[in-house]
Amino acid sequence: MTGIFFGSTTGSTEAAAAKIAERLGIAPPDVHNVADTPAEKVKEYDLLLLGSSTWGAGELQDDWSVFLPRLKEVDLSGCRVALFGCGDAGVYGDTFCDAMAEIRDGLASSGCLFVGELEASEYEGCCSRICRDGKVIGWAIDESASEAENEMRMELWVAAIG
Repeated sequence: MTGIFFGSTTGSTEAAAAKIAERLGIAPPDVHNVADTPAEKVKEYDLLLLGSSTWGAGELQDDWSVFLPRLKEVDLSGCRVALFGCGDAGVYGDTFCDAMAEIRDGLASSGCLFVGELEASEYEGCCSRICRDGKVIGWAIDESASEAENEMRMELWVAAIG
């Protein structure tokens, strides 16, 4: 079963979560705003889709700053985790979607299995922390990219989740 967990300040990440839910046929009760969801809720799912916008110099969206420490306390052994995030590579290239890296690094010792990586070539010139070993750690929704480009990347991400 798949659960979507997102943090959103301006509504962009919430809209992305809704788009993902529609694309994957995930029911509204399985889409959770981390602002008002206990971390233990993730135990109900074997695939977690975790999303955050990036703020400041590559920082988590505010609600994730509270949720992530609590999530670190949950045993995620065997759980698959895919990341998505919103940012602007044109303006903030060096910290583009770094909140995704904050989540990934925060959960690195949780026992989860990260899925949904994309080829770095899909994000030409990526120089932020989401680019690792020729891969991008999830679906980075780029405010400076076209809607068609972001849609194409979402389809690649969905395929990579498996």
